[in-house]
Amino acid sequence: MGAIDLVEKSQLAERPAMKAGDTVKVHVKVREGDKERIQIFEGVVIGLHRGGTRASFTVRKVSFGQGVERIFPLHSPTIQKVEVTRSAKVRRAKLYYLRDLKGKAARMKEGTNKA
Repeated sequence: MGAIDLVEKSQLAERPAMKAGDTVKVHVKVREGDKERIQIFEGVVIGLHRGGTRASFTVRKVSFGQGVERIFPLHSPTIQKVEVTRSAKVRRAKLYYLRDLKGKAARMKEGTNKA
């Protein structure tokens, strides 16, 4: 284990195991002026980017008919917690095709639930 790995190991946060196709609730700390509150972003994980402390995941949701995607750093201190609410059976690692689908076509088959 190198010196960089040793330093980065202390910065890793404990997150639940998730994969593409999971529906997650991400509790994000939002600063507004001098106040801080928790905002929940719920959507489908369409991709994971591994890489130690640089790992991130992309969550997609439809808000008021408009698709919204947000990329979260996995070990960021601004993320309070991540809840996996539903798990789906998917055959791809990246679900970018969901960007072109709407409504019922964007549903996914229910897989094994991890809760």
